[in-house]
Amino acid sequence: MKSVTRSLRILEAVAKHQPVTVGELTKLFGLPKSTVQRTLVSLNEAGWLRANRKDTTRWEIGARILAVRPAALQGSSLFAAAREPMTRLRDALNETIHLSVPDALQCMVVVDRLDCDHTVRTHHAIGDTSPLHATASGHAVLAHLPKSEVDEVTAGTLEGYGAETITDPVQLRAELQRVRDRGYAVNHNQYLQGVCAIAAPVLDGDSVPLAAVAVSLPDSRFEPGRLAELGQLVTDTAAEITARHLR
Repeated sequence: MKSVTRSLRILEAVAKHQPVTVGELTKLFGLPKSTVQRTLVSLNEAGWLRANRKDTTRWEIGARILAVRPAALQGSSLFAAAREPMTRLRDALNETIHLSVPDALQCMVVVDRLDCDHTVRTHHAIGDTSPLHATASGHAVLAHLPKSEVDEVTAGTLEGYGAETITDPVQLRAELQRVRDRGYAVNHNQYLQGVCAIAAPVLDGDSVPLAAVAVSLPDSRFEPGRLAELGQLVTDTAAEITARHLR
């Protein structure tokens, strides 16, 4: 039990002081550096912590922790900024709306969802994860990351989930350019068969993607002729969330 308590205390400390170094945590707890390092690595492997993107010697909370208690998000500026615009988008389209955040370069994590009132609708539970390269939310985030990070994603195997999944790095980069050009990403059966989505990024003050807001709907209700209209609505919603979050 001591190791569990220690892990939780270190997790809490990282949340409070992030991004924080091993040395800073060692001084804070008076523990051997090797013990702190092992705990950090274990929490990282479990998805609770991650290395800071700009300084990999520093640690921060991983997005996966948001799945444990989504209600905790209600006090966060991102959740507060997103809820009202997401509700308006849901009401305007009567389709499911998701807010997802990137877990480093590993995946997207659903942190909020507003359901529509259709009997047949898409469903992703809070905490569900999905691949960056095969989803609209993932493409919306990838399109606004530095080239080096996109290269890191494409250096690995891009798993195929169906005939529409982009598994070729060159094709993926071309698609990300299209996302940047039009402002939103489209997923038409690329990840889950029969599920489509349109997503746009929520950015911070340095134009780094914090999250993606998406409208998700069954393929049976996807109308290609409305793509530009839906894309604009989603893009406007993401822009409003960004502006509200930066206030």
